[in-house]
Amino acid sequence: MSTLLLALISGGVIGLALGALGGGGSVLAVPALIYLLGFTPVAATTASLVIVTATSLTALYAHARDGNVRWRSGGLFAAAGLLPAALGGVVAADLPPALLTGAFAVIAAAASLRMLRPSAAALDALPVRPGRAAGTGAGLGAVTGMLGVGGGFLAVPALVNVVGLRMRAAVGTSLLVISVNSLAALAARTGAAEQLDWAVVAPFAGAAILGAWDGKRLAAKVSGGALRQVFAYVLLAVALFMLIDVLARLGPS
Repeated sequence: MSTLLLALISGGVIGLALGALGGGGSVLAVPALIYLLGFTPVAATTASLVIVTATSLTALYAHARDGNVRWRSGGLFAAAGLLPAALGGVVAADLPPALLTGAFAVIAAAASLRMLRPSAAALDALPVRPGRAAGTGAGLGAVTGMLGVGGGFLAVPALVNVVGLRMRAAVGTSLLVISVNSLAALAARTGAAEQLDWAVVAPFAGAAILGAWDGKRLAAKVSGGALRQVFAYVLLAVALFMLIDVLARLGPS
């Protein structure tokens, strides 16, 4: 199968998951880029940031049009993650590939396990703790910058439980946070981004954007809980495969 076709299929599937789930779908971009398209871990996390930024900005426009983005709360939350996202982007370039892949696998496994847990209903009003919100925003920025994941699976519950947003507003506002963090991390990786194979990354990102629109339609027809469960098990299997691969590479030759 040609590289271009693999990029289109991978992007379409990831966009479909992102559109259907509203967060967490893009976490499969890194393993797809490494194991299907032959990217190094550093190049994969950089390319994933490009894909995450493109899809998040597109989805942000749609949610903003529907009035689901809380610009002030999201802007303050994102501001806390700007510097950690940039620093994470710089640090990732110097990390050993095995460590970067292993860290990503751990985050992916944590994301899948969280998806399998029943979500708590959002309350009408929650006490907002500025210190905790800033710390959470900074942590999310660092994860985005270092591992190239949007972090919707982390941002949405944080915006509900820490900032006090209702679920629909949290999903829309998380896209603002993800877009800002991804752009900051990309700015720190300018040199790495210039070396990407854009003949692969561009169609991958384009297919992901188109797939996200189909994902929204799929979510209207299929139970959201069922979709999330299926995706969580797939993500857990991918995370375990990556961990086994890392351990095999570190083992005796």
